[in-house]
Amino acid sequence: MKPFRLLLTLAWALAALCMLPAARAEMTIEIVGGGANRHPIAVAAFQDEASRVGGNLTPIVRSDLDMTGFFRQISPSAVPMAPADPASPPLPAWQAAGAQSLALGRVEDAGNGQVRISFRLFDTAQRKQLTGGTFTVPVAQTRDVAHTIADMIYQALTGHRGLFNTRIAYVLKSGREYLLQVSDVDGARPQTILRSREPIISPSWSPDGRRLAYVSFESRKPVVWVQDLATGQRRAVANFKGSNSAPAWSPDGTRLAVVLTTSGNSQVYVIDAAGGQARRVTRSDAIDTEPTWTPDGNTLLFVSDRSGTPQIYSAPAGGGEARRLTWEGSYNVSPKVSPDGRSFTYVRREGGRFRVIVQDFGSSDSRTISDAAYNERPSFAPNGRMVLYASDEGGRSVLYAANPDGSSRVRLAVINGDVQDPAWGPFNQP
Repeated sequence: MKPFRLLLTLAWALAALCMLPAARAEMTIEIVGGGANRHPIAVAAFQDEASRVGGNLTPIVRSDLDMTGFFRQISPSAVPMAPADPASPPLPAWQAAGAQSLALGRVEDAGNGQVRISFRLFDTAQRKQLTGGTFTVPVAQTRDVAHTIADMIYQALTGHRGLFNTRIAYVLKSGREYLLQVSDVDGARPQTILRSREPIISPSWSPDGRRLAYVSFESRKPVVWVQDLATGQRRAVANFKGSNSAPAWSPDGTRLAVVLTTSGNSQVYVIDAAGGQARRVTRSDAIDTEPTWTPDGNTLLFVSDRSGTPQIYSAPAGGGEARRLTWEGSYNVSPKVSPDGRSFTYVRREGGRFRVIVQDFGSSDSRTISDAAYNERPSFAPNGRMVLYASDEGGRSVLYAANPDGSSRVRLAVINGDVQDPAWGPFNQP
């Protein structure tokens, strides 16, 4: 068996060997670099949130902002005199305490089991409001409002769309079961989409965030399924003779790139998202696998060992000549393209370490954004400002998010169990 074929089955082998206790995600955000350049911000406790929503608002906003690695929190204790009216906070005092920005607000009873949450973001030096808003929602939706507020703060201060109302998918090994789960990006509110005693791998989000494609071994062979997250209904869309694996949605959500062995070796095909006949894209005697689309839908990146070692190539989605993209290192796998189409991330083996790399198109220059010995399955946030990946640290599964320039890395969650194949979902649809 070729080394490439062995390495591609590494995740499956690990899943079969791990027999760990039941899993639960815990947010343990820890900044691992880039601290000197972080933006100093104070998020004061929202007035009356303890009595109205059990204090379940400000901590979430703070945690969301910490997740990006862009912000440095100024403790509210730096200005002991809490403002009586969020409409007129003592901005000079906050500026003197080192905060360039100040976010604060209040929670009021709106009747009928609802609350009215208002907030304002100020520039302390210019003494002006940057953004703000008011939300009237059921108490149960407080977490969603907290994410929305963090999104608004992030966009006002960075110019980029916030990502805190997005979700992630991942596979969890819990005891003898495999769980396909979806959670908030901070690991909260996990939902089990599929539970099986056979392996589940390669979750892939549809562009509208309403469906997941994945590979399940329930029939004792790899089959590609598509499942509706709202209804739970699913269908096998690639169940051809041999192996069916590595689904990747086209940007318009109408097609899936998959890897089939109907020709004898692993090759990239494209099928309709509802199933049907598969159209072959790559034609080689090598192993071609792990396809991913460019944002314009015209090109597929994939991994192939046609040069003797696994490298990343691109080819027209309609079929045609492949072009090699990675030249450094003898093992480069798991590509994902950035939302703006300017760069791609992947995993490179360097010695005995598996690093997450980001490389710009049109250049062979690359940058390492991970540090642990074993990292897998990187994927971009929908705004392109972070890369999510899983690491193994001392036998623990850890989720990381790093800036694509490598300037900052944040340890997001330590999960009590074996987490595999994390995938960052798209922006929520209206």
